[in-house]
Parts: sequence; structure tokens; C-alpha cells
Amino acid sequence: MSKVAVVYWSGTGNTEAMANAVADGAKAGGADVDVLGFGDLTADSVAGYDGLALGCPAMGAEQLEEGEVQPAWDDIQGALSGKKVVLFGSYGWGDGEWLRTWEEEAKAAGAEIAAESLAVNGMPDDDAVADCEALGKALA
Repeated sequence: MSKVAVVYWSGTGNTEAMANAVADGAKAGGADVDVLGFGDLTADSVAGYDGLALGCPAMGAEQLEEGEVQPAWDDIQGALSGKKVVLFGSYGWGDGEWLRTWEEEAKAAGAEIAAESLAVNGMPDDDAVADCEALGKALA
């Protein structure tokens, strides 16, 4: 059984809903799942997981949230080599640039991207929830 962390930050609840669906999918795929906030994730704790699902909505000019997510991301990048990673988040504008940039950084850190990053406009509908669950299963 793989050990997976679903780690997210959510300002409006949209990315939180996505995180819960990703966690459900990972559990359905047979993984042991911890759901955490970015404040609970450190480079040391990454070692305890086979895979990480990381979620953050688009902020500002399509960037990661700067108060909690970006500092945690900066801290954990060195621990991602060989780890399975999936990325997700919600947005209200733009075209997903923040996820593409995040994925490039994860690859550069040596992460194995387990599935295509998932961006959802606003609150996830039933189709988006199913996509989130599939993302979790791919990680598991």
C-alpha cells in the first residue's frame, strides 16, 4: 500500500473540494492518505510519502499563494527527487500558467509527474470531481 499526502491551500473552498476528491480517489486506488495544509509539510516529512498531491489556486498574476504555499514549496523541492507528484488547483481567470510553471519546477526538482496537472474553473462540478478522483487514483 502506498502512502500519499494530499496537501492544499484554499482561499474560497474550491481547491479544498478538489483536495477532498483527490484524497477519495487515492483511497479508492488503495493508498493510505493524509490530507494536510502546506503549513504541515516540510522537506523532512516528504520522506514519509510515496506520492504527493499538491493543490493551490491561481493567485495574483497566476502564481502560487505567497504566504504559505510558496515558502513550503521552496522548502520541499529538494526532497522531491524520485517522488510521484500530481498538481491541481482552481482558478477564476487565466489559462493555467501557474500550474504549468509549478509542474516545470517539480520536474526540475526530480519529481515524477504521475498524471497531467488539473485546473478547474471555480467550484468543481460533478465532472471535475470525477477528474480529481482519477488524479488521486493515478497517484495511488
